[in-house]
Formats: sequence, structure tokens, C-alpha cells
Amino acid sequence: MELWFTEKYPQGWGITFKIDKALCSVRSPYQRIDVLETVGHGKLLVIDGCVMFTEADEFVYHEMLTHVPLFSHPNPQRVLIIGGGDGGAAREVVRHSCVEEVFLVDIDEDVIKVSKEYFPTVSCGLEDERVRVKAEDGVKFLERCEEESFDVILVDSTDPVGPAVGLFEKSFFEKCYRALSADGIMAAQSGSPYFQLELVGRVHKTVADVFPIVHTYVAGTPSYGGMWTFVIGSKGQDPSLGPVRKDDLVVSGLKYYNYKLHVGAFALPNYILQVIGKFGSGT
Repeated sequence: MELWFTEKYPQGWGITFKIDKALCSVRSPYQRIDVLETVGHGKLLVIDGCVMFTEADEFVYHEMLTHVPLFSHPNPQRVLIIGGGDGGAAREVVRHSCVEEVFLVDIDEDVIKVSKEYFPTVSCGLEDERVRVKAEDGVKFLERCEEESFDVILVDSTDPVGPAVGLFEKSFFEKCYRALSADGIMAAQSGSPYFQLELVGRVHKTVADVFPIVHTYVAGTPSYGGMWTFVIGSKGQDPSLGPVRKDDLVVSGLKYYNYKLHVGAFALPNYILQVIGKFGSGT
């Protein structure tokens, strides 16, 4: 008998993995967390039935969420990660020697615990002395922050259901804007352009109501069905023009991100340009 896990999408699509065995199942106060051993893709993290990542290609998502905004900022010293309890975003952030302090705020302490136990190559960044981990509500954390507390904010959330709903609202992005320095940058995952196209457009337009410079960019992520989108909002530098620290080659060992890909990630197909309101705008 074969065991398969399928994440089902409403349009009649699905993402399926052949499973060798189940390793862990936790019901936290906020969500269900499962770790499955796949056949061919390493361990798989599932939250409330949705694929978070596999060990085989998690580097794509984590590198593109972090390095695009970090290399777009001239000197990112203080970074805030909302969500990201698995530690993948923190692992990438601390590759930058200029970063002095990282706050990781995830509402679910069980995600952090499970990731440390089952995904040590992903969660290893949480052990860096610059990283301060807080198991609390990210929205409330931002409300307590002083203005211009961070240079970069990364929103590494699940889909807009359950505890992550508030991380897609205009009021949340306004809090991010307030907490960013004068040349600050925010980046957030914004869904699948195949299965969640309405979400992609909605998040882009919501961020555009708050930030003066806003773009959507993409990355190829097999475990998410082919391609994934991110939205980036900036107070100063335009991230689509490329990295501003090209001579800062302190980041090594990357599997996906590079400087040419940074620029290319902002080249979008027409159907995405249409849903974010940029088709025919020349931008």
C-alpha cells in the first residue's frame, strides 16, 4: 500500500507527495503541525493541511524572500521577521555580516520547537547570537515598536487563514511602514499566481496603498506548484533596479539567488501584471 499526501486547491488542482512515514503531528493552540518523510524530497512540513516546504527546495523560497530586500538596502542592520518560526528566513538573514540584530516573532511556539527538532538545517539560523526569538503575536509586537525601529521587515506567513489573517490587512502594512527606517524595505509572501491569483492582486494593491514603491516578484518553487509570488514595498530604493550592494560578496553558499536573478524576478507575465494593475503601464 502506498501513502500519499495531497494539498488540494479549490480549482481542482493539487500538489502530491509520496510519503514514506509520518514523523510528527502536533495540535498547537493555533494550528495543526505535521512532519512527513517524503520519498525523494526529504522531510515535508505541513500546517493545517498546507505545504510549508520540503527539504529539497525550501532554499528557493527562503533565499528569495530574504535576499531580494536585503540586497536592495544599502546597510540593513536591524531586521524583523514576522512568522518564519521554522527558521529558514533567519538562516538567510544572518548570512549578511552587516546585520547586527534580528527579531523573529512567531505566534506559535510549537512551530519553532518542531522545526528545531526535525529541520536542523533550516532552523540553524535561530541559534545565531544576533537572533532574538519571540513567541508572540506579530501584529501586537509591531504596535509596541518605536517608529523607524527596523531597516528590513520580512513577513514569512502562512496563507491568510487562521492566525495569519491579520498579516494581509492594510492596517498591518501600515504598522510595518511605521516601524521601518527612512529607507526601509518590507517583503512578504503573497501566494501562488496559479492557484491564488486574486490574492496576489489584492496583496499588491493593499501594499501599494501604503508604500510609495511597490513591486511583485516571482520565484520557481516546485513544492508550491511551480511559481510563487512576493510583494515588496520600499520607502527609498527601488528593489526592481537591482542590488545596491553588488560589491558585498559576504553571502556564500546560495543555491538560487544571484544578482542577475534579482532583476529578472521582477519581469512578470502579462496575466500577473493585469491582476496587480500594471499591465500596459510601462513599469
